[in-house]
Amino acid sequence: QVQLVESGGGLVQTGGSLRLSCAASGGSSSRYTMGWFRQAPGKERELVAASSWSGGRTYYADSVQGRFTISRDNAKNTVYLQMNSLKPEDTAVYYCTARFSLLYSSNWSAYDYRGQGTQVTVSS
Repeated sequence: QVQLVESGGGLVQTGGSLRLSCAASGGSSSRYTMGWFRQAPGKERELVAASSWSGGRTYYADSVQGRFTISRDNAKNTVYLQMNSLKPEDTAVYYCTARFSLLYSSNWSAYDYRGQGTQVTVSS
């Protein structure tokens, strides 16, 4: 059983940056495709970024392309989401997920493990 714990959320002004971290325990995250989802109030949960086992393949939602970067340190069992040029519409709870597969999925239910989430609020 893998546990995922997110950290790094908070309140930031428009244009600012945050780096989210996701620490995995109870197993090696290196064997998993990792994804970051977010859910804003009144909106559906969406996949914003994903990374293959090696980090060699990544996915970004159009809304964050060029602003967010997903990376991973398998030696530390940690995945990061660097968020730059933040906008009020990035405000959401961000969730770290892990999927024992070579492929990412945009389907929340396709992930085997999920963290509790961390709140990101971007003020205008």
